[in-house]
Amino acid sequence: MIMNDIKLAVMGTEGVGKSALIVRFLTRRFIGEYASSTECIYRKRMSIDGRQLNLELYDPCSQPCEGKSTLNEQIHWADGFVVVYDISDRSSFLTATAIVHLIRETHLGVTKRDRDTDSVIFLVGNKQDLCHVREVDREEGQRLASECRCQFYELSAAEHYQEVVLMFSKIVRNASLGGKAKDRRRRPSGSKSMAKLINNVFGKRRKSV
Repeated sequence: MIMNDIKLAVMGTEGVGKSALIVRFLTRRFIGEYASSTECIYRKRMSIDGRQLNLELYDPCSQPCEGKSTLNEQIHWADGFVVVYDISDRSSFLTATAIVHLIRETHLGVTKRDRDTDSVIFLVGNKQDLCHVREVDREEGQRLASECRCQFYELSAAEHYQEVVLMFSKIVRNASLGGKAKDRRRRPSGSKSMAKLINNVFGKRRKSV
């Protein structure tokens, strides 16, 4: 059976919960504190609509690290994008806005078709459990998603396991339907098995998400 490889990049500024979202999706567990000094690709085999897929999830390092790939490299590598901001941190929303615009400009420069990017860019407002200190209204996220023609979710990696799974499953499905084959550069980081992911994340707690 031929398996499709789907590559997703989870992007956003430091501290928005990118790793927490990925770990929640892969292991069902939530990490409150995590900071990686290396770029990682996590691999997962999954079935979508009866089709077997090999999923690669790219998690950039949240700390300054040598040889860190550029945003442009990440964009050219990926089939789909989860752009994350923290609803309690306006600066993270401004960064997410810039990333979404860059993704659209880069992809449109190659595809020349809006519909190619509509369903594979997901804007995600994380940390909904911190709504009491909210700095970014839900409507602002929805407006940005509408203007940039991308999907929008607001959720909490800490509290919403099912929503996190639904979000990732939907973007994997959309990316697989695109069936876009392109010449990719392999991320300079190593992959991590599920066992290593669990050991690294839950065996050693680190500061900052």
